[in-house]
Amino acid sequence: MDTHKIIVAIDGYSSCGKSTMAKTFARKTGYRHIDSGAMYRAVTLYCMRNGLFKADGSVDADRLEREMAGISISFRNNAVTGVTETYLNGENVEREIRSIEVSERVSPVSAIAVVRRVLTGMQQDFGREKGIVMDGRDIGTAVFPEAELKVFVTASPEVRARRRYDEMTAKGEKADYEAILENVKERDRIDSTREISPLRQAPDALVLDNGNMSLQEQDEWLMDRFNEKLESLNNR
Repeated sequence: MDTHKIIVAIDGYSSCGKSTMAKTFARKTGYRHIDSGAMYRAVTLYCMRNGLFKADGSVDADRLEREMAGISISFRNNAVTGVTETYLNGENVEREIRSIEVSERVSPVSAIAVVRRVLTGMQQDFGREKGIVMDGRDIGTAVFPEAELKVFVTASPEVRARRRYDEMTAKGEKADYEAILENVKERDRIDSTREISPLRQAPDALVLDNGNMSLQEQDEWLMDRFNEKLESLNNR
């Protein structure tokens, strides 16, 4: 029996299935799952609802900085599905934050310094007691550089766009594959080149290219790495 609870940090490109993998892992291990990307999506939804986007698509960063203190983001387990869902100021916004409209606007919001600073602080608070799996873009580099297990997930833009398209159509939502592909590529560009906490692989992260893997295969891969890490810690 393991005696350690650790932090599992899963980073990688958009639409790589990080959240799906993290949610499955959390259910199997009893760890708490935090989808950091959902937090940035929730702030983006707040901006959309409150007129913080300018006509040119940029964000009124000064106003957002003033209003960040009034933005509350939390996670609750759905008693029926067992899945963690995102709440914005007490409202379940899990469905709304997954829309293509939010996807198209989240990268500019994520690049704002005050947003990253505030949300990073929230994320670090979530992880103080360990026993947590968190996925995002900078978890292993900026949020939890001391995480015991770091994974960097990747796949081609085409594979990721197809997954996003299939996910949306399965929910009965309208989806345009070419538009999704362009969004994936643009998010890659913005995430990788932003000045603050750009997307990059931590030096000690394990790389997982899941482009040709089934969900079961990637879940088994992560569980194997997790068990190996616990074994090494318990044998110290």
